[in-house]
Amino acid sequence: MATDSYGRRIDYLRISVTDRCNLRCMYCMPPGGIKWKSHEDILSFEEIERFAVVAAGEGISKIRLTGGEPLVRHGIVDHVRRLVATSGIEAIALTTNATLLDQYAAELADAGLKRINISLDTLDPGVYERITRRGSLVDALRGLDAAFATGMAPVKLNAVVVRGLEQDLLGFARMTLDRPLHVRFIEYMPVGGVGDSACSAEGDGWTEADHVATDEILERLTAGALAAGLGELEAVGRAEAPGGWGPARYYRLPGARGTLGVISPLSHHFCGECNRLRLTADGRLRTCLFSDEEMDVRSVLRTGSDADVRQIIREALAAKPEGHDQRIGTLRSMSQIGG
Repeated sequence: MATDSYGRRIDYLRISVTDRCNLRCMYCMPPGGIKWKSHEDILSFEEIERFAVVAAGEGISKIRLTGGEPLVRHGIVDHVRRLVATSGIEAIALTTNATLLDQYAAELADAGLKRINISLDTLDPGVYERITRRGSLVDALRGLDAAFATGMAPVKLNAVVVRGLEQDLLGFARMTLDRPLHVRFIEYMPVGGVGDSACSAEGDGWTEADHVATDEILERLTAGALAAGLGELEAVGRAEAPGGWGPARYYRLPGARGTLGVISPLSHHFCGECNRLRLTADGRLRTCLFSDEEMDVRSVLRTGSDADVRQIIREALAAKPEGHDQRIGTLRSMSQIGG
């Protein structure tokens, strides 16, 4: 079992397999995107898999693959297959914008992927196109359908709530009525640059005005559900919540097959329960999303022994901070860190 210096069990590793993405979401990056890392700067799948083997020996049992958009990286299906077969790794999950998922869902399911998170912030086609700058809501919803068709479970939908965006929260809630979809509303986090308007055409960065606390989100959901005759939200206990590795609090509309969750990194921060490390696509190990301190895993993987890799994991556990201290802004964007 891996524990940090504050006694927290660390068993969850988020791995970004690429910094590239097929979308240009306005709160994530500027219209022209960011400068991609070169092929040589990005960890190979073999290097990631070697790190996973060593991490599993140190107590990591759950891995989530992220990006950028992980499905744009050639060979991702075989990579998933090999990670699923890694001794000590109990589960593999993947986070995607789902626009390519219709093409890959069956292959990913065959490779052993069961858990999937879909990032989707609006159900309005026009707003979706404005947010993503180049995406199609139809493609994303087709990907969501494909996840269910191939039997993946749990299927979770993550919606980042930003005050400047037009988001139909009740529309998301209705999606949980007829199938076991678990929608989670996430507070917009101050990752990357801080500017005058995060959702401007330039995507300048997070501001306090963009933030919507989960207490307000729940109030809006409750009022909307009651007004629509859907009933009052019911709290879902941990035993009934969809299996997960994170800090969401769950609720359910009466009779719904799915759930509604809220994730509150700012208004109800959960640092005391943090169970994760992050490995960036260019091979930096981060102990906290909001910390710019990174350990160079890539060099160790390319020149060192497994014992050296094991040592850097242990150093990361010892260096993991107690909390993020409400930090605003990071040197790297979310797409560079790994969503």
